Amino acid sequence: MAKSFVAKNGIIGALALAGLTGCSSIGNILEPNRIDYRSASKATTASLEVPPDLTQIRRDSRFSVPEANKSSATASSYNLERGNKVASNSGVVAPKQVQNMRIERNGNARWLVVKDTPEALWPQLKDFWQELGFLINVENQEAGVMETDWAENRAKIPQDIIRSTLGKVLDSLYSTGERDKFRTRIERSPNGEVEIYISHRGAQEVLVGAQKDGTVWTPRAADPGLEAEFLSRLMVRLGTDGEKAKTAVAAPSTSGKPHAQLLKVDGKTFVEVDEAFDRSWRRVGLALDRIGFTVEDRDRSQGLYFVRYVDQDIDAKTKGASEGFFSRLFSFGSSSDAAKNAQKYRILVKNTTTGETSQVSVHGSDGKVESSPVADKILQLLNDQLK
Repeated sequence: MAKSFVAKNGIIGALALAGLTGCSSIGNILEPNRIDYRSASKATTASLEVPPDLTQIRRDSRFSVPEANKSSATASSYNLERGNKVASNSGVVAPKQVQNMRIERNGNARWLVVKDTPEALWPQLKDFWQELGFLINVENQEAGVMETDWAENRAKIPQDIIRSTLGKVLDSLYSTGERDKFRTRIERSPNGEVEIYISHRGAQEVLVGAQKDGTVWTPRAADPGLEAEFLSRLMVRLGTDGEKAKTAVAAPSTSGKPHAQLLKVDGKTFVEVDEAFDRSWRRVGLALDRIGFTVEDRDRSQGLYFVRYVDQDIDAKTKGASEGFFSRLFSFGSSSDAAKNAQKYRILVKNTTTGETSQVSVHGSDGKVESSPVADKILQLLNDQLK
């Protein structure tokens, strides 16, 4: 049940008054699918609008399919090679509606497949999140990744008599004790369509200490239901009927429950996934998003994700458990110390000899297989998401 925290200075008395009224907040709990997000950042402007010069739709080559005579395969390398070949005045007008779309699903993972171009979809995705009350914290068009800031779903706060009376004046005193952030990743599939993935990360504030007089932020599990809700809303934003969008997202998986297991063979540890490369590649990407890795680049032809990772135990020891986690949780991906000190790794996804299963392994920035405790932890995190 969502919690409502009311602060200090005289508000406790208001709680007592509410008790005398005999009013129960249980009957006023909002519907679970209602959403009213507000960013947790201390924004200096009340408007989420971005200056026009930052929202112009630019046509570039970052998502185009490489020519046959080009050797580079990663998005960033390809963009550098093509950077000076694109006309500066080739503007693109984003369509208001995209009708050719469908939801694909594998286990609890869902993604939206659209017959459109990433160049046209990117500004629409940005508008989508901003219209829902989010601030965009990370926008990496080279890697096709957009991430919101941490935000609170205010719709989860019960509308009891105290909030009804004081909420409009002291609304900032109320909190659910939860925060959410969402990452959107777009990727061009081999057949020319665009795949859109939405992943959720959650945090919750918990009481600590013998007297329960302190709080710390801790991670909470990713919510596939929230991911599905926002995929449904995105479909509506792109032009699909609301009922059709809900039906598409709710459709059961046709591939059965996927499985993965952590194995160690000849001294090498890896995750074996009971699926071929294409599906494993998608699911590993979504797992990295849900865990919160910073994906700097990817090379599908080689099965490589280039990521950054901060070891939570080391970070907590150097900053203190609460401070270290808070810094990592709310600042990672920006200019925080955690982001600057993050180690670079390569996550390799490859088919096995049978072609029916895949292996996921961790490599260092030099390409060599990692056998460190941190690599084992990364594999364990991935296995938990993939199994």
